[in-house]
Amino acid sequence: MDEAYDVIVLGTGLSECILSGIMSVNGKKVLHMDRNPYYGGESSSITPLEELYKRFGLPEGPPESMGRGRDWNVDLIPKFLMANDLMGMLEKRRFRKFLVFVANFDENEPQTLEGRPHGTPMRDVYERFDRGQDVIDFTGHALALYRTDEYLDQPCLETIHRIKLYSESLARYGKSPYLYPLYGLGELPQGFARLSAIYGGTYMLNKPVDEIVLENGRVVGVRSEGQVARCKQLICDPSYVPERVRGAGRVVRVICILSHPIRGTSEAGSCQIILPQNQLGRKSDIYVCLVSWAHNVAAPGKFIAIVSTTVETSEPEREVEPALQLLEPISQKFVAISDLYEPMDDGTESQIFCSRSYDATTHFETTCDDIKDIYRRMVGAAFDFESMKRRQSHIFGEDEQ
Repeated sequence: MDEAYDVIVLGTGLSECILSGIMSVNGKKVLHMDRNPYYGGESSSITPLEELYKRFGLPEGPPESMGRGRDWNVDLIPKFLMANDLMGMLEKRRFRKFLVFVANFDENEPQTLEGRPHGTPMRDVYERFDRGQDVIDFTGHALALYRTDEYLDQPCLETIHRIKLYSESLARYGKSPYLYPLYGLGELPQGFARLSAIYGGTYMLNKPVDEIVLENGRVVGVRSEGQVARCKQLICDPSYVPERVRGAGRVVRVICILSHPIRGTSEAGSCQIILPQNQLGRKSDIYVCLVSWAHNVAAPGKFIAIVSTTVETSEPEREVEPALQLLEPISQKFVAISDLYEPMDDGTESQIFCSRSYDATTHFETTCDDIKDIYRRMVGAAFDFESMKRRQSHIFGEDEQ
């Protein structure tokens, strides 16, 4: 503790671990602390299954039909899940024509714009291809991963880039544009923590944080158990700086244990379902994700489905009922309602950079945006993945990355 660091990171959630890894690769001296004895924070995976029952106040524990408790690794916040094959939609001729337009689009090549300026609203682009409301909902919320329909009246460029990213990822990985780690999402923070450690980062779990030390309104260190580790910048999750964050709504998540795949998904062992807000008369989409024993997160023959959405009423569980009906019969469900927080300032004056709470989505689009935004504010430039790859190549050699 009694040392000086460039960056101190508090909390081992995925956002914090990714930023810790990036800063270490960039040559920063990093100290990473967590008050908990485990990695992952809110994005951890719970094992064994008995521990999940205890966490949700079910003292009787799981029945024998659930199999061995240690076979389970249950994500508290599901992200990075697989999607179903899109070929049925791609076979529709006009939609295929729209996707060809997107694939050929190059903002630096005027002929690919087909007479449309960059500032053309996305709503007008849909009208040009005569897209119905169902296809618009699918494209905007399942492919471009927007959470609201505000994007329809904004310039089309960002939406086209989002759809290109999805389609290119789908082409690269086959049936799914997503990656999901075996043994659950909790493996990801540990993976990035190991990356930080390879580049000299220091980790301390089960380490209390007594005080964030400021001088003239700027962070200079962290006090723990009578010692102060000094730093120039600090990254943390909202729980470490409650006085610097504000409420940003609530999210309801329902973890469901199933003995069957979801109906209508061709017996898929993993999938993501997005129920668009327009089709539900809501302001927010409802998300369903499914993983299974095939990912080493459940006992043989068992499935884990997690339903989530942004809370809009005083009865959160009733809000997700349309999604829960897709999962019946449900062997056991666990309901959690969480507050969402966001920082009250950008951190440039205090040099304290706080991440946002994980939202209701079942993909890391918004979390990645948050990570890139924090990086930009910390270093004054956009994150350049290619330069990071070059640094790794220089240290390890091309064949060892």
